[in-house]
Amino acid sequence: MIYNELMYTFDLGSFFLGLGILIASGVFIAFHQKISDAMGGGMADYEKYKLYGLIGCGIGIVLMLSLHTILLNFILSQLFGVNPK
Repeated sequence: MIYNELMYTFDLGSFFLGLGILIASGVFIAFHQKISDAMGGGMADYEKYKLYGLIGCGIGIVLMLSLHTILLNFILSQLFGVNPK
């Protein structure tokens, strides 16, 4: 079985899903202080909520560029020793 690990295919659905996550994370970061006051411990949690928003932005960018398939294939091949087609 021949497998090219660097095979990249752009997916329009992943692009729009990643764009939606990126926009939602950006709005979350913009209002992280109000969200932290309402849901968390207030001022002590501001940085934690901002970090969650930045992690969401990173996930959105990875999805927009369709890099999640490459990352998942790499992780699965390391765990199970099988290279999927």
